[in-house]
Amino acid sequence: MMMMGREGGGHVVPVDPGTVVGGLKKGAGSRSWILMDASGFETVLDVDKYEIMHRVQIPARDLRIIDPLLSYPSAILGRERAIVLNLEHIKAIITSDEVLLRDPSDENVTPVVEELRRRLKPMNAHREDQREQKDLNVQHDIETTEEDESPFEFRALEVALEAICSYLAARTLELETAVYPALDMLTSKISSRNLDRVRKLKSQMTRLTARVQKVRDELEQLLDDDDDMADLYLSRKLSGASPVSGSGAASWFLVSPTIGSKISRASRASIATVRGDENDVEELEMLLEAYFMQIDGTFNKLTTLREYIDNTEDYINIQLDNHRNQLIQLELFLSSGTVCSSIYSLIAGIFGMNIPFSWNHEHGYMFKWVVVISGIICAMLFILIISYARFKGLVGS
Repeated sequence: MMMMGREGGGHVVPVDPGTVVGGLKKGAGSRSWILMDASGFETVLDVDKYEIMHRVQIPARDLRIIDPLLSYPSAILGRERAIVLNLEHIKAIITSDEVLLRDPSDENVTPVVEELRRRLKPMNAHREDQREQKDLNVQHDIETTEEDESPFEFRALEVALEAICSYLAARTLELETAVYPALDMLTSKISSRNLDRVRKLKSQMTRLTARVQKVRDELEQLLDDDDDMADLYLSRKLSGASPVSGSGAASWFLVSPTIGSKISRASRASIATVRGDENDVEELEMLLEAYFMQIDGTFNKLTTLREYIDNTEDYINIQLDNHRNQLIQLELFLSSGTVCSSIYSLIAGIFGMNIPFSWNHEHGYMFKWVVVISGIICAMLFILIISYARFKGLVGS
């Protein structure tokens, strides 16, 4: 069955079991998107950025944020009618009734698609039960159940946050299992191979820490600003928007993001006036806080890992300093011995010169006294030098 887009102009690829593997289109390029709506239906699209801009009504600068060819940090942006999501490999646009996920053939994006499909199925069945209850005129129970349900954009946002937190936690666990044995091996044997291995792992840890910190900072920034969280309530803004703001903002927002931002503020003000719940962001705050605690735990693990690496480096530096001190002590002993030996050689050289002495004849016993006394003097000089060095703390006792 072929499902057409709500707004024409783009090339819509039908979801055919013969051309889809695991719900994804074979050979989907970098421009491919998968669309999943609130009713549980999904469609693989192959459209350009202008069609996406026209469909979800976001400016080009927001679409560049989720361009895989451009390197943008993680961001969660609330717009008038959409949430622009850029979390590592998860690049999506969420509206009040559908989610557009980029590059569904990516192996890291596939679990997100599967989780979205799983999360939407129970809600779809639940809504069918609500329709049956509505036919039986049980209106009060329906409204109570609908109030207990989370909006579609929050469910899609939760799937993305859960996926990115799990992904970063898994990468952290893999890094931990590789770093700790490498550091233990380095402390037991300092070699060029072990040092190079630890250097590569430290570089990986630094990059991963920066990625985790960016996601953490983005969630923390949202939690600190109620207005930013209110921008993510797409269903609330849609239900409280007037016909004029709903139609006029669509055409102006693409032309001028500034005007669109002013319209967004005016829309929020009108909602606050009509419903009085503009500052009620408790539901989203609880959702973001749960995943903030999870990503903060991952960040703390990386911080602990960095501290362990720094401590290991300090320990290795202490070991190297100790080895250098031992070499200096050995050099001191050798230098002292060399000085004493040179004195002994000087005496031997003096008496070995071919100069006639009057006492050189018939005084053979003088040879042994010269040798013994010279040796004793050199030995005492060596001991004196070493004792002075130990007294000054230059060598270990």
